[in-house]
Amino acid sequence: MPCCGNAKRQLTTDVHAHPGAVRVTDAMLRAARFRYAGKTRLTAVGAVTRTLYRFDAPGAQAIVDGRDVPSIAGIPMLVRV
Repeated sequence: MPCCGNAKRQLTTDVHAHPGAVRVTDAMLRAARFRYAGKTRLTAVGAVTRTLYRFDAPGAQAIVDGRDVPSIAGIPMLVRV
């Protein structure tokens, strides 16, 4: 059974082998739908991708990139559907 040290070494090797390459993981691909429960409109910015997620009216929904889900989930008026 490999330990976490081997995983860290592997990640470092991969990053150095392909500088600037972004490795897509399953977690990144797990997009989620959010519904706006506020009263006006809201624009949220994903912390990782810097994508603008616009909710133009109460009840509006948007699909959020999996990499941004943790930051968007922290916004009080957005509910994961």
